[in-house]
Amino acid sequence: MIGLDTWDPQAPDDPRLAQLLDDARSAAGDPAAALALADRATRALPLPGAGRTAALWRGLAELAAIDLTVARALEPHLDAVAILAQAAEAGHPVPAPSGTWGVYAAEGPGTRLEARAADDGTLLLTGRKPWCSLAEHVGSALVTAWVDDERRTLVAVDLSHPGVALVDEPWVARGLSAVRSTGLRFAEVPAVPVGGPGWYLARPGFAWGGLGVAACWLGGAMGLARRIRRAALEREPDQIGLSLLGQVDARLAAAAAVLTEAATAVDAGRVRGEHAWARCVRVRHVVHDACEAVLTLAAHALGPGPLAGEEEHAARVADLQLYLRQHKAERDAAMVGQAVVDGMPVTWS
Repeated sequence: MIGLDTWDPQAPDDPRLAQLLDDARSAAGDPAAALALADRATRALPLPGAGRTAALWRGLAELAAIDLTVARALEPHLDAVAILAQAAEAGHPVPAPSGTWGVYAAEGPGTRLEARAADDGTLLLTGRKPWCSLAEHVGSALVTAWVDDERRTLVAVDLSHPGVALVDEPWVARGLSAVRSTGLRFAEVPAVPVGGPGWYLARPGFAWGGLGVAACWLGGAMGLARRIRRAALEREPDQIGLSLLGQVDARLAAAAAVLTEAATAVDAGRVRGEHAWARCVRVRHVVHDACEAVLTLAAHALGPGPLAGEEEHAARVADLQLYLRQHKAERDAAMVGQAVVDGMPVTWS
């Protein structure tokens, strides 16, 4: 499903995807160039939950195997397009998903974005939103804002409005260094509601969205695996080298199998209801752990040479290390454990 076995990334069956992957190579490391591919990515990759979720995640993984900056720029845009489609399907009026989009739903201490109703039925946003990745590059965003002390709502906002300002914050990341994440300050900025209060978190697609990110993680690890395999082809490996490559293959095959099963479950309508989020976090956890293992195995297999002398490899390692930190590791595992206690189905009962 993800390109580890039966799918040849050099000859994908969809010519639109083949062209997108070729263009992604030229956009490597440049988020603005990556976002210029947004419309083509929307046409080439299907929506999640519509019967071809595996193809979506396969495409994201292959983009990430080429370059994690490209994948990190395009994944939120595709997520926004999917959210707007889900809102329209649920009967909510939504803006056209034209241009480039971000999705900003993070909360932070001491920051709060509030929405109040305007006379024309729109909402006015005031306050600050943290962790807005590529806000200087995207034209629009889906943003969560508070409508009262207990409820959040999702809105679509034009980031070119004069009431929107970037917060000048340091970005010293060595990984994904061009994918800057900063705060945004809003001052009476009009926004269009997308679904009612609570809809964003209650929709089935909220859980699935996190697996698109996991597919990107897997793609980053695939890129490392391909570098290890290349080294084995260039110089005959000893038994230790073969063992390391075999361990990498086993970790990635397992992660891809879990993502494949999840894609099938999403398309069959089984990832809904009480335990949907915990089920998806469990999948993310499996992929995350596989990718962390591949980072270590790649370091042991390749040594310091590529890290010191190959820009592409060194960037991929740093990018993947930072990208994986979207996973909350032990805290996410504790949440899955609580779901197991609460009756979430497991394979080992």
